[in-house]
Amino acid sequence: MAATETATDRDAITSTVQLYVDGASSGDVAKLRDAFHQEARMFGSVGGQRFDMPIAQMFDLVASQPMDTDGAYSARVTSVEQVGDVATATLEESGCWGAVSFVDFFALARIEGTWKIVSKVFAHTGGEMPAA
Repeated sequence: MAATETATDRDAITSTVQLYVDGASSGDVAKLRDAFHQEARMFGSVGGQRFDMPIAQMFDLVASQPMDTDGAYSARVTSVEQVGDVATATLEESGCWGAVSFVDFFALARIEGTWKIVSKVFAHTGGEMPAA
């Protein structure tokens, strides 16, 4: 089935991912709550440690350790695919906590007219996590 993405939908999907970027970089949980469905989950690993959790647990992590600690954080959406009321978006992040990089894959659903992230899976692509 071919993608049925429209410019309006793409903008709305990208705006939802941008809420994640803004919230994760600054520790703004209100923005994260706007971006994610309350039952969303996150899966991934860093240095062999799994980070598979309900999204509310990720909110707590980001609130205590925002990703932009020194102004080096940057993120860009590299792809959006959409068919009807479902979509995927890929985000490349660098400068997380100074020097960590990730590629995030988000699954989104249009629920009651609003795009929400329903899952996040990520790959750690570089850098060392800071010591706790």
